[in-house]
Amino acid sequence: MKLYPIEAGNFKLDGGAMFGVVPKSLWSRTNPADANNMIDIGARCLLIEDGDKLILIDTGLGDKQSEKFFSYYYQWGDDSIDKSLKKYGFHRDDITDVFMTHLHFDHCGGSIQWNKDRTGYEPAFKNARFWSNEEHWKWATVPNAREKASFLKENIIPMQESGQLHFLDRKKDEKYAAAPDLGFDVLYVDGHTDKQMIPHIKYKGKTLVFMADLLPTAGHIPLPYVMGYDTRPLLTLPEKDAFLKKAADEDFYLFMEHDAHNEIITLKHTEKGVRLNKTFTFNEIFN
Repeated sequence: MKLYPIEAGNFKLDGGAMFGVVPKSLWSRTNPADANNMIDIGARCLLIEDGDKLILIDTGLGDKQSEKFFSYYYQWGDDSIDKSLKKYGFHRDDITDVFMTHLHFDHCGGSIQWNKDRTGYEPAFKNARFWSNEEHWKWATVPNAREKASFLKENIIPMQESGQLHFLDRKKDEKYAAAPDLGFDVLYVDGHTDKQMIPHIKYKGKTLVFMADLLPTAGHIPLPYVMGYDTRPLLTLPEKDAFLKKAADEDFYLFMEHDAHNEIITLKHTEKGVRLNKTFTFNEIFN
């Protein structure tokens, strides 16, 4: 097995929305805002090369949305999935599996693209199986009013129409389960959105956890620092608390999808609770 960090393109989100009820005077210490109150956000995906499988975890925003749509998110930098894949000698047609932690547009938008004449949409990874879970799929395709703007049909339905959609098997109410088709284990959490999936990957004697939106940035480590986007913040709290303690106890390496400036972090126990221990680049740990 070999892992590669894939930069799908950076953007910005409102700092207040990203930190919920926490005052700006506190969250801006770790996540400084610009003049529009926007903070830097990454879309860092993970590529797993394992035998004849090439598995991509999440795909970022993509590029098919309107100019008006992207005017809300202030894209910056010149990273893209194609550039990142090419850096390691791969092409999107080589991808055998796309695993989506959840179906919000900033996690799965890159999974679908315009067709050649821009009359409709098609999978951006034509040879891949797209992985979700049945409960989250139902949640996303019949969205509640709060999340409707995050679940865009053009990002989701073409996966099913193409015949490339697959669901992970999971016993009812099982919180931690193996994904044998993909070679890693998955933690299911419900605070941010229903049945978000957090991959746990055993690699070079370490446990690497793809954090998705359970821990968006290193600045979100303190327990009350919960995004305003979370649908069930009072459920996020115990889910986050349990995970952070386990991560500190077992020396997990946390792969930060949305932290534009910290690729991997570790945690430690302190008198104030679990806090940041160290930050690393991917290459410092795994190369």
